[in-house]
Amino acid sequence: MKTHRIALYPGDGIGSEVVDATVVVLDATARKLGGFQLAYQSFDWGIAYYDKHGRVAPEDFLTTLKAFDAIFLGAVGWPARLPDHVTLVPLITMRQSFDLYACVRPARTFPGVPHPLRSDQPIDVVVVRENSEGEYTDNGGFFATGTPNEVALQTAVHTRRGVERILRFAFALARTRRKKLTMITKSNAQKYSYVLWDRVLVELAPEFPDIATDKLHIDAATLELVRRPHTFDVIVGSNLFGDILSDLTGGVTGSLGLNPSANLNPERKFPSLFEPVHGSAPDIAGQGIANPTGAILSGAMMLEWLGETKAAALIRGAVERALAAGNLTPDIGGKANTKQITDSIVQQLA
Repeated sequence: MKTHRIALYPGDGIGSEVVDATVVVLDATARKLGGFQLAYQSFDWGIAYYDKHGRVAPEDFLTTLKAFDAIFLGAVGWPARLPDHVTLVPLITMRQSFDLYACVRPARTFPGVPHPLRSDQPIDVVVVRENSEGEYTDNGGFFATGTPNEVALQTAVHTRRGVERILRFAFALARTRRKKLTMITKSNAQKYSYVLWDRVLVELAPEFPDIATDKLHIDAATLELVRRPHTFDVIVGSNLFGDILSDLTGGVTGSLGLNPSANLNPERKFPSLFEPVHGSAPDIAGQGIANPTGAILSGAMMLEWLGETKAAALIRGAVERALAAGNLTPDIGGKANTKQITDSIVQQLA
């Protein structure tokens, strides 16, 4: 029997709650199908670790994680106790050190789940976020700190290699879907970084003649994702733009609690990382009402990445049936708690 080694990083807030729910569904799926099993090791990194050791994760955490087939993260952060720019360091470090340059964030509407838009047309979009450079590069500093002339400098770095490989990834993904690609830019105001993105898109598009290709400035894209989200298929953008738009897609489809994500190293030289898009939600932590759907669907993405495509499809179908049956958590207008929706998804595995 094939064994996949999974590192669990529950993190903070509701992270442990949605990770526990995901493990329940993953294990039930493995038992039902047979042929594979998941071997987990959980790490207590995050706020609790910081309280004991003065750092969010041990210094050698990358070496530890490198031995696994995949990493599953719950959520990180607790701003009232520690600034987010501290708690997010291990996550950003993993993305960059393991070259997890393709962040894939699907968002869709589900039958039976309300969303805020008047249109009833189904939404099915994937945001592909360049995940290794761009605006999240640790490049800058504070100058004249504590004086009236203080300056904070944060310099984005966009390389041709980084832009080209994420666009190629997005084009390839579009070929498996509805063959539409929209690139997000801001070249009218940022004449170096996004002019590079524009140029590389123009150069690559002829290699993919079967893909309908266009581009939108980030401000126009936010408008159109509200006005006509059903017309989008694959959206590709920089680290910051992809981050912003994936939250917006969660909003227009009903809740961030529904959205999964994968941080992929397509060359498979390092373990890839899977996590729900939502944050740690300290305001509801411990209440047992967190929506585990995004995490469970992230688990399905992980199984698909590990080659267990039948198991991934089984989980996605079970999630859709459970939601359609009215098993909704408070964030999507229902009264079900975390355990109830998790149990419902397990029951719907068929």
